[in-house]
Amino acid sequence: MNRFQFVADHQQRYGVKRLCQILGIPRSSFYYWQATAPARAAREAADAALAVRIRAVQAAHDGTYGAPRITAELSDSGPPVNRKKVARVMRRYRIRGLRLRRRVQTTIPDPAASKAPDLIRRDFTATAVNQRYVGDITYLPVGERGFLYLATVIDLHSRRLAGWAIAEHMRTDLVIDALNAAQRTRGSLDGAIMHTDHGAQYTSKDFAEACTAAGVRQSMSAIGSSADNALAESFNATFKRETLQGRRAFTDEREARLTAFRWLHRYNTVRRHSRLGQQSPINYENNIRTAPATLAPAA
Repeated sequence: MNRFQFVADHQQRYGVKRLCQILGIPRSSFYYWQATAPARAAREAADAALAVRIRAVQAAHDGTYGAPRITAELSDSGPPVNRKKVARVMRRYRIRGLRLRRRVQTTIPDPAASKAPDLIRRDFTATAVNQRYVGDITYLPVGERGFLYLATVIDLHSRRLAGWAIAEHMRTDLVIDALNAAQRTRGSLDGAIMHTDHGAQYTSKDFAEACTAAGVRQSMSAIGSSADNALAESFNATFKRETLQGRRAFTDEREARLTAFRWLHRYNTVRRHSRLGQQSPINYENNIRTAPATLAPAA
């Protein structure tokens, strides 16, 4: 209870003047507090109602969204809401997203393997879809000591997960399967760049042949530099954070595969991306296709 409330509760018995003197507060401040009570009550009610809406969004997205994505979700389904207000209400009601977990290394370089030049140079953008991709492998902890491995191929323009594969191993077949999945998604990858780290899978002869067959040019980051493949690293961290949700591991392989499939599908079709104006990758691509062309005025 604050001092103003104490005065309000006991003013009939002791008087406002005496209570304010004892508590060391100006009477004008108390009267101002009293006059603005209805506005504060309305604000409290509005915050409580917003907290209910925020929790509904969190529940619909497995508790993974932070203030920016929640703001976009709320604005699409109702009256526009300010992001700072959403963040403030989340802090007040202790509604939190998920935080990053420690990453385990999955990149095992082969010193004897041939290396491709870095064609990306930390520029993780593209002027159109199907021009530049990044690929990587991350692990899925299962049970006490088991692992599954996820290989991904992400479009640098739309951030769409164009191809992916899950297996119990990290052999070259895993990354080739992900590349083939991306080729099926796009129809053709001819002329595209595929940027990866120096893992033995990506520097292998078999993967190089798969890229050549698909018409893909290989690009590789510097050895030991995670920043040179930062977009893939960020995707992996988000995937792990939002699927494990603070747990050490998935219960079993079936849960890991089902959870991964569900999240990867939602990533492409539902999950909002800040770089895409809070659109999902597939919605972004669809909007690009349907956007009317801008014609120059006739002379």
